[in-house]
Amino acid sequence: MTTAETKPGTALREPRAGLGRSMSSRQLTMMGLGSAIGAGLFLGSGVGVQAAGPAVLISYLVAGALVIIVMQALGELAAANPNSGAFSVYTEKAFGKTAGSAVGWLWWFQLVVVIAAEAIGAAGLLASVFPSLPVWLMALAFIAVFSLINVAGVKNYGEFEFWFAILKVAAIIAFLLIGAALIFGWLPNASSPGLGNLVGNGGFAPAGLPGIASALLVVVFAFGGTEIVSVAAAETADPVRSVGKAIKTVVWRILVFYIGSLAVIVTVVPWDSEALDSPFAAVLATARIPGAETAIVLVAAVALLSALNANLYGASRMSYSLAERGDAPKALLRLNKAKAPVLAVLASVAVGVVSTVLELFFPDQVLPTLLNLVGSTILLVWASVLLSQFVLRRRADRSGQELKLRMGAFPYLTVAGMVLLAAILVLACFDSAARTQLLSTVALTGCIAVVCKLAHTSRARKMKTVRN
Repeated sequence: MTTAETKPGTALREPRAGLGRSMSSRQLTMMGLGSAIGAGLFLGSGVGVQAAGPAVLISYLVAGALVIIVMQALGELAAANPNSGAFSVYTEKAFGKTAGSAVGWLWWFQLVVVIAAEAIGAAGLLASVFPSLPVWLMALAFIAVFSLINVAGVKNYGEFEFWFAILKVAAIIAFLLIGAALIFGWLPNASSPGLGNLVGNGGFAPAGLPGIASALLVVVFAFGGTEIVSVAAAETADPVRSVGKAIKTVVWRILVFYIGSLAVIVTVVPWDSEALDSPFAAVLATARIPGAETAIVLVAAVALLSALNANLYGASRMSYSLAERGDAPKALLRLNKAKAPVLAVLASVAVGVVSTVLELFFPDQVLPTLLNLVGSTILLVWASVLLSQFVLRRRADRSGQELKLRMGAFPYLTVAGMVLLAAILVLACFDSAARTQLLSTVALTGCIAVVCKLAHTSRARKMKTVRN
């Protein structure tokens, strides 16, 4: 950027032609398919079931509807302007440079913190199966390995994510088949639970509307990660086709994988069962599948490592985009022979390494605090997507600009997404833990915005002095 402050509506410079564009449509589609299938589904879905009972399905449907709307809006934006800064760039175009920079840095900070949590989490899961392996060594080894993958080029990264997604999808399909066989009484060594768990133990919604609302706050964060498709779109040969194809998978992914998995869980396992600490393992144990718990632990570890890989990719590309726009050191623009932003990768992973080491030396003191700060980042990012799409779409329609991929039912669908998101934010204010996270994230965002504004103002003064 040549100006220190971009006002809303100012055209942004096209991204540098440096990053590789070798990610295939196949890889982007599978990345979109697997990005939200993480440990939150394999291990964390039981928390939502315990909060709402079988009515957690309503929570998933509401959260799923919001994700579908957000992804449709993001798809339109990404097709019109494929950029590794994605929603940060779109926010800048709609609301100015400070807003765009704040969203970009907030998302980057969330990812680098979560990298540490995922490395330690995956190591902890594997240590429960292989107790002789030290957690600290595995955690640092994971970070090192995925750093090498990310500096080896986007094609290699995309291939790793492709196979990670294949493994997770295969695990869920197998789970759905086993669950269906169990429910219909087709398994020889296990009796069907029938539909009693859906209406027994207090009924379909034992905790009523408050339980559904409480579960919604848990569920919505499980869908975090889908937005990384818009970041990766900039490194595909045909962004419009690739993004369009990836976005289309969101609807049936949510219906089949999330809703289908939860339908099996609440049908097979009583909603108040202690076994829901590991819901998938609980279903497989009921089906009398040997080695079920170990298998789920390994799949959950893979899910965490896949998320680590994706988050490191996203963090490096966002920092690259921020540097490209003058909001981060220009050194982060340096590419290696594989056209990967090697210094951006190393800078992003450095924070993860420091956080991991501190957490290992001071357990439950470092990461909980950092994760609390970024706990509601996804809600603010989704809000920026919907607001930016609303502003930029109206701007495009007024100017007669032809969009390569148009979100249907505009503006009604966008407004519906805003209403759903606003309702979730209001619900968060009535939950003590969610309220603390939300206020912490808002405060962090405010601090980042102030720093960005001061930096932009300082740069503008320096440029004015040079011109004079």
